[in-house]
Amino acid sequence: MDLGIRGRTAIVCASSQGLGRACAEALAREGVSLIVNGRDKAKLEATAEEIAEASGVSVTPIVADLNLQSERERLIDACPDADILLNNNAGPPPGRFEDWDHAQWLVALEANLLAPAMMIRGLLPGMKERGFGRVVNITSAMVKTPKGPMALSTTARAGLTALCKSISAAAAKHNVTINNLLPERIDTPRQEQMAQFVMKAAGVSYEEARAQQVSSIAAGRLGLPGEFADACAFLCSAQAGFISGQNLQIDGGSYEGLI
Repeated sequence: MDLGIRGRTAIVCASSQGLGRACAEALAREGVSLIVNGRDKAKLEATAEEIAEASGVSVTPIVADLNLQSERERLIDACPDADILLNNNAGPPPGRFEDWDHAQWLVALEANLLAPAMMIRGLLPGMKERGFGRVVNITSAMVKTPKGPMALSTTARAGLTALCKSISAAAAKHNVTINNLLPERIDTPRQEQMAQFVMKAAGVSYEEARAQQVSSIAAGRLGLPGEFADACAFLCSAQAGFISGQNLQIDGGSYEGLI
């Protein structure tokens, strides 16, 4: 299927590895020019070169810390007329409510609520004016199924979910859609981090921690970054103009609820 976005431009946040990079690669295959972003200059430049070589599209690396407003503005200034915005950022580490102080809450809210909110704020007016825009936020399955150790992430991302729902209706009439992707156990470095946490918390081996991850998924395996990225690319497509304000779970059929 031709997704009808060849020649469009996208800002893909936190895209030097993991889900962000997979989504950048999927959009590049559709002929979308990219602004890729990360904090490690060498890693980001290598990512940009590899994606450009594989796809033939223009890929511009912008080193910026998404947790700082001045650097978010610099990222937006690099492509103020972006047609597509993929919001992504590293999640806070798991832990215990009793151990999280005020400063840690502020860090989580800055990274996973305010950073994407400010990116949307910077680009949404232009998308509306031009009559095309696609905003996709990578949030988490924990938005719908909160668990104590992930409360820092859950709280911030649930706030982003509410914000995006509140602004999606007004944007839709301008052919601008705002949707969220909710990953669960996609095989990225984040799952390695979670395995290390389980090893320490439960006193199990790495192999046991990874087996627990697999057993928690109905499909009996971890998801592939490419599977997640293809769903992202479709939400960015011309064909997805009637889908907005939604939360799409990419979880191997594991969610047990109805909505």
